[in-house]
Amino acid sequence: MLRSVRNNADMNHILDDLTWRGLIAQSTDLDALRADIDAGPITMYVGFDPTAPSLHMGNLVQILTARRFQLAGHKVLALVGGATGLIGDPRMSGERVLNDESVVASWVERIREQVEPFFDFSGPAAATMVNNLDWTNGLTAIEFLRDVGKHFSVNRMLDREAVAARLNTVGISYTEFSYQLLQSYDFLQLYRRFGCTLQTGGSDQWGNIVAGVDLIRRVEGARVNALTTPLLVKADGTKFGKTESGTVWLDGSLTSPYAFYQYWLNTDDADISRLLRIFTFRAHEEIEALEQATIERPHERAGQRALAEDLVSLVHGADQLRQVQEASKALFGQGDIGQLDPSTLYAALSEAGAVTIARAEIVDGVLPSAAELFERAGLASSRSAARRSINEGGAYVNNVRLEAEDFAPAAADLIDGRFLVLRRGRKTISGVIVAE
Repeated sequence: MLRSVRNNADMNHILDDLTWRGLIAQSTDLDALRADIDAGPITMYVGFDPTAPSLHMGNLVQILTARRFQLAGHKVLALVGGATGLIGDPRMSGERVLNDESVVASWVERIREQVEPFFDFSGPAAATMVNNLDWTNGLTAIEFLRDVGKHFSVNRMLDREAVAARLNTVGISYTEFSYQLLQSYDFLQLYRRFGCTLQTGGSDQWGNIVAGVDLIRRVEGARVNALTTPLLVKADGTKFGKTESGTVWLDGSLTSPYAFYQYWLNTDDADISRLLRIFTFRAHEEIEALEQATIERPHERAGQRALAEDLVSLVHGADQLRQVQEASKALFGQGDIGQLDPSTLYAALSEAGAVTIARAEIVDGVLPSAAELFERAGLASSRSAARRSINEGGAYVNNVRLEAEDFAPAAADLIDGRFLVLRRGRKTISGVIVAE
């Protein structure tokens, strides 16, 4: 089911809106694309390769950009690369490991299920899911070389940044070198089958995309368009969508909705303006008001809260957003911890760096002392420091202030039989998870 977004009354022209949001990095001919759009709805496509079991934040930029086109009345083809996913786009770091066909097929299905909720598949601008395995599976090597390969210059293919970097370091296989031909062939097939005249993607895909534009010109004598978005980097130059624990995935089993929410809530003030424009569907005036609030009242974190709420709702749904918000409040004493969904509480405590203890450590129905647990959870530098916090009234277990420095939680205190929430002061959270 399509997840709802706010209506953008200020989206007078999709290209003007994309420009305002900083979403255009490269284009073959913006004037020609504008003329095509003004002449009536166009069909565009964006592709995703199943080289992992989930999409990530960089992919979300492409999904939401395509969604903006659909909201503006255009038809979207969302391609999951069952064929190209078997190969993998060349990376600068080195050759990809080729995944088994059954693994790729399962990832195709998982990614299709991730992408579908972002689009409307009914009405005059209905989206369509496509899989490039449908038109490559029966293609022979001779047909591919004669009908596609003959239109490509090896000299131009060698100019591609990732290819050139690989040639100068670890080398590149013919398999990955030929990836550009496969992606170009996708554009040609979508042009023939659906009248697709625009491909979008990240700016690192520019070489592949314009190769498809050139292939259609050579084979069909037609003009089509290409448009890319900037790669996401933070104001300090580091990459977005990465944490100390790894990639921020769209799959809630890989990055929990709680961790996802916290990632965006912790956005630096220097990045909030650009991210609100890229990732939310709020009207221009509302975003500008949030930008101003961030400048004038940064302690309120209004922009970060709006960004986190919108993204959790878009990616995981309104119900998950509610659970995450309830967990965030309850952990800091503003709600009933015992009423939280166990999976959300587990994710929240894991994100906070909770300590895991063996069930064997619960002796005669009593856990180790609170002072020991606070030390093990990193809330105190030592047990004596933990006891000082307790004596000063700054230590809490399940939001109950501790009064005795020798207090030891009972098994009955465990939430859902597994969890304790530990807090030092008003804002420093950790916890205990009893291993199953």
